[in-house]
Amino acid sequence: MYKLIKFSILSILFIVFLVDISLSREIFIYFTPSYEALDAIVNKLDKAKKSIDVAVYDFTSRPLARALVRAKKRGVKIRVVLDREANGPRNRYTKYPFLKKNGIDVRFAIPHIAWNRKGLMHNKFAIIDGNCVITGSANWTASAFKINDENVIIIKRFDIANVYEKEFNRLWLHSTTR
Repeated sequence: MYKLIKFSILSILFIVFLVDISLSREIFIYFTPSYEALDAIVNKLDKAKKSIDVAVYDFTSRPLARALVRAKKRGVKIRVVLDREANGPRNRYTKYPFLKKNGIDVRFAIPHIAWNRKGLMHNKFAIIDGNCVITGSANWTASAFKINDENVIIIKRFDIANVYEKEFNRLWLHSTTR
C-alpha cells in the first residue's frame, strides 16, 4: 500500500512538472536602448514560416521593414495594421510606402470615438505563426531601439498568441486601406 501511495504521489508531481514546463515555454524580456531587442525581433521574423500579423502605432524601423519583406518573399502571409495619423504623409520616415511597394497588406485602424475625441491605435504587438507574441512598449521605430527606454517581451505560447490574434482580427476588420 505504501509503494502505491508513493508511486501515485510521484506520478502526480511528475505530471504537474510536465504541465508547468509545457505552459512556461519561452519568455524573453529586453530593455532599450539596445540592439539586442531589435535583433531578437528580427530573428523571430526571419524564422516565421506561415504568418506574421503586426499592430503597431508607429513604424519607421528599416531593419524590421526589411525583415517583413524577406518573410513575404519566403511565402509568409503578412498583415500590418498601423495608426493612420502616425504613419500619414507628415511622417516622412514611415515604412508604409516601402511595405506597400513590396506587396505587404497594410491597413490603417479606423479610430474609435470616445468623449468626442478620436482614439489612437496605440498597440505594439506582433503574432508569428500563431504561437509567438512580440509585445511591450516599443513602437517599431529607430528611436525605440537607439534612444528610448522601452521594453520588448517575446512570449512563445500558443494560448497567449491566440488572445492577441483575436484582437488583431478585430483591428483588421475595423481598418481601411487608406
